[in-house]
Amino acid sequence: MTLQIGIAGITGRMGQLLSEEVAAAGAVVAGGIGRSGDAEALFSASEVVIDFTNALTAERHAELAARTGRPLVMGSSGLSPAQEAAVAAAARSVPIVYAANFAPGVNLLFALAERMAAALPPEQYDAEIVEMHHRQKVDAPSGTAIGLGRAVARGRGRTLEEVGMESGRDGHTGPRGTGPIGFATLRGGQVVGEHTLLFAAGSEHISLTHRSFDRRVYATGAVRAAQWVIVQPPGLYDMKHVLGMA
Repeated sequence: MTLQIGIAGITGRMGQLLSEEVAAAGAVVAGGIGRSGDAEALFSASEVVIDFTNALTAERHAELAARTGRPLVMGSSGLSPAQEAAVAAAARSVPIVYAANFAPGVNLLFALAERMAAALPPEQYDAEIVEMHHRQKVDAPSGTAIGLGRAVARGRGRTLEEVGMESGRDGHTGPRGTGPIGFATLRGGQVVGEHTLLFAAGSEHISLTHRSFDRRVYATGAVRAAQWVIVQPPGLYDMKHVLGMA
């Protein structure tokens, strides 16, 4: 039977790419909504829903996924801790893939970041993350940058909240602290997405960089996640599970 995929955010740039990639994967677009629309009807008509809207709809869509029993692939960024908690609560009833980034290369970057952080002690290697996106992006740092920070913290046996974030440095800030992860945000033009993780020590610097040139890579990854999550048990997943890296 052909997989019926619903798209929340179908009128945006990503929504159009998702529609094309759903068809390319041999699935069918069951329906879609834009900034407004009947989300409950969309979930009811679909076997799985891909959500690329925004953080404000995250709780509502997660709750609908749990209530209708429809798996959810969520790519919205900038979720607050409370919104992330709501998504995690819904995932106890239905499988949800919630990812900071759906590009395979970025998820490999997350894995490398964690391994490198485990090998490079924070007392000697400061971790700094620099990201740049198009001028229309409304949240900062990006979800992918936060994901990188979490990977670094995880590699060091802690959470990002525990190690702390240093961002928006301005004026006389004093010397850099030992342990916190630095974030720098750039916005301009139509950059799809660039992320660099830098480990800086007194004797060497090591950097990893990922550049996205086409948003289609996110759409392709999201459709792949939708095909994967439809047969999974309830739980909160990310792209490392979809890619077989978990």
